[in-house]
Amino acid sequence: MFQQIGPMEIAIIVVVLLLVFGASRVGDVGGALGRSIREFRRELREGEEQKEGLGRPEPTSDANDESRSGAEKDTAAPGSSSMTH
Repeated sequence: MFQQIGPMEIAIIVVVLLLVFGASRVGDVGGALGRSIREFRRELREGEEQKEGLGRPEPTSDANDESRSGAEKDTAAPGSSSMTH
């Protein structure tokens, strides 16, 4: 059905849209469409990254905080690290 849409048909559609909605409204719709496409691509990229990360789960900060005892939290000096190099 859409195999034979060429540049002339696209130009006619654009002219009709301009006549019906006006230039400012068509510009607003175009901007909203661009933002929607960017958001969609960003969500796809984040979903792929999350899918790749499923094989190796990363610990969350809540899990690290709960695993340490209250005494360790209180006795640690500011700026000191409990990790060894």
